[in-house]
Amino acid sequence: MNKQEVRQRIEKLKNEINYHSYFYHILDKPKISDAVWDSLKKELADLEKSYPQFIAVDSPTQRVSGKPLDKFKKVEHQVRQWSFSDIFDENELADFDQKLKTMLAKKGIEKDELEYVCELKIDGVHIVLTYENGTFTQATTRGDGKIGEDVTHNIKTIQSIPLRLRQNISVIVEGEIWIGNEAFEKLNKKRKKQGLNEFANPRNAAAGSIRQLDAKIAASRKLDCFLYDLAKTEKKFPKSQFDELKFLTDIGLKVDGHYKLCRGIKAVITYWKYWKTNNKNQDYWIDGIVIKLNSRKYQKLLGYTGKAPRWAIAFKFPAEQATTIIKNIAIQVGRTGALTPVAYLRPVKVAGSTVSRATLHNEDEIKKLDVRIGDTVIIQKAGDIIPEIIEPIISLRNSDEKKFIMPKFCPVCNSPVYRKKGEAATYCSNKKCYAQEKEKLIHFVSKKGFNIDGLGKKIVEQLLIDNLVSAFSDFFNLTKGDLAPLERFAEKSAENLIEAVKDSKNIAADKFFFALGIRYVGEETAILLAKKLSAADFNETIRVSKAINYFKKIQISDFEKIEGIGKKSGKSLFDYFHNLVNLRELEKLDKIGIKIVLPQIELKKQKLAGKIFVLTGALRNLTREEAKEKIRKMGGAISSSVSGKTDYILIGENPGKKYQEAKALKVKIIGEDEFLKMAE
Repeated sequence: MNKQEVRQRIEKLKNEINYHSYFYHILDKPKISDAVWDSLKKELADLEKSYPQFIAVDSPTQRVSGKPLDKFKKVEHQVRQWSFSDIFDENELADFDQKLKTMLAKKGIEKDELEYVCELKIDGVHIVLTYENGTFTQATTRGDGKIGEDVTHNIKTIQSIPLRLRQNISVIVEGEIWIGNEAFEKLNKKRKKQGLNEFANPRNAAAGSIRQLDAKIAASRKLDCFLYDLAKTEKKFPKSQFDELKFLTDIGLKVDGHYKLCRGIKAVITYWKYWKTNNKNQDYWIDGIVIKLNSRKYQKLLGYTGKAPRWAIAFKFPAEQATTIIKNIAIQVGRTGALTPVAYLRPVKVAGSTVSRATLHNEDEIKKLDVRIGDTVIIQKAGDIIPEIIEPIISLRNSDEKKFIMPKFCPVCNSPVYRKKGEAATYCSNKKCYAQEKEKLIHFVSKKGFNIDGLGKKIVEQLLIDNLVSAFSDFFNLTKGDLAPLERFAEKSAENLIEAVKDSKNIAADKFFFALGIRYVGEETAILLAKKLSAADFNETIRVSKAINYFKKIQISDFEKIEGIGKKSGKSLFDYFHNLVNLRELEKLDKIGIKIVLPQIELKKQKLAGKIFVLTGALRNLTREEAKEKIRKMGGAISSSVSGKTDYILIGENPGKKYQEAKALKVKIIGEDEFLKMAE
């Protein structure tokens, strides 16, 4: 930007912030999230710092001047470790309050208002500490709630955890390990200098620290801890949650002092709103509040669901948002030939990581959002997985923004593009387009496919450029002599790759079908095909030719009868297994010696047989793939979208639009802890 453009930008930002400041401070009815407001203010402050001559007296910035273990030992918890169900809005909180009143009324206790203790939900790592006769003896992770890992050697290094209590008593207490923002930044700077990967956020840093076999590493990272729950004591339990926190303080444990006794649900909402706005003021990350019924007597009456306490819940903050500028919109061509518009953004930090790109999905999505190149946009990182553009800030537009027009020709091969009636995607008409061929080959050897170690994107591209591969079967015909002359291959690495290719010849059926890259066949449909073969009374391991012959006999209507396969994927499967080019390539894979390993699952005995799951948000203890694998092992299926057929939606932190869709359709919503209990 030239100076004139900077001046105009500052003026627009100043007016926008002042406009929203009125709704925020005067009316207490904010129109945008705190994260978006903070992002706008940061941009203004950065510009004013670079161009101080344009600072105005009414600028919002001017209000204020101025020895190692061999492995971890498993430990069975003396007290079962529970966690909390999550809610995300005030209506759900009101429902929770009413539910407790109703349950207590059935037990003869009538209450107009209930007393709750509200505590900050520290975004750290759950820990269980054991003290015997006042002396610290053990620290364990939560694990699956029944069995955790002994991390005593690392926890001993945390200065805020006393090795001896102020009273000579035996207790088991629970809390949260965290690392402060300042210590986190210093840690990442140090790792960057050492050429190591930086931690995405403080929680990841804390989790990684307490799982070090060498306690010296944990000691160097300035970890801290708050205790919030008395799980077991030789003395009489305090009568209330409030008294319990005071008891923990009295015996010499560090308790976060921001807890509050709230009489009635309105006081709880006020507390939540305050910390939703002020959570960034603390040295530790806060992702919501925990609400607990104060009376221990009432807690005992209500008990547990087997998954979580009925008398407590976690009220999460909204997904983190920020503003940035769309620098350009470019097209990526995928393995199916679909043209996907991608927004290239001015880098901005959201939910602990830097975002510089966001998919815009298709032409219709761009028109719906009305986003343009040059727009200031609100982005949200839903579940800290895929950043999405929420909307442009229209009032910050000037005359320089440009509308995006979908190209009429493929940007890779220059072939005409087309869009089928009733579909949102635009496709390249050239089936031999270089981009498609490359992406198909990358997809074939990827982790979810043949998972050939050493065949990353760049290696595949190099093999393609040097005409060493052009089809799937070519990977299995590579020799050490083919690879040795290439830039990236020393003799040992060439040997390793050839060995990895050889080791991949026995492949799980679902991974095999996924690797083929059949249109509309993702992981879940591939699993359904594997189960279909398994149900056909084949041996555990079969040749590719046997699978081909089986599926060649299946008609479109038969594919559609498979639970979970629709019309589009049914037709696509039929077309694939009747295409001569595809069949020739499959025959080559058969001659090479590829063997398909079938799943041996008795579906009728599986507890989730036939149940469909949708996942959204970031899970704390599982990766997305680990969660999917657990669902599959229990006979369930996973869908990428919410519909009337969905049985459960599994939500993690910062869930995306799917959460709202599930609520609207009244789909059963479960959190990670409830899911883990299901999987036991």
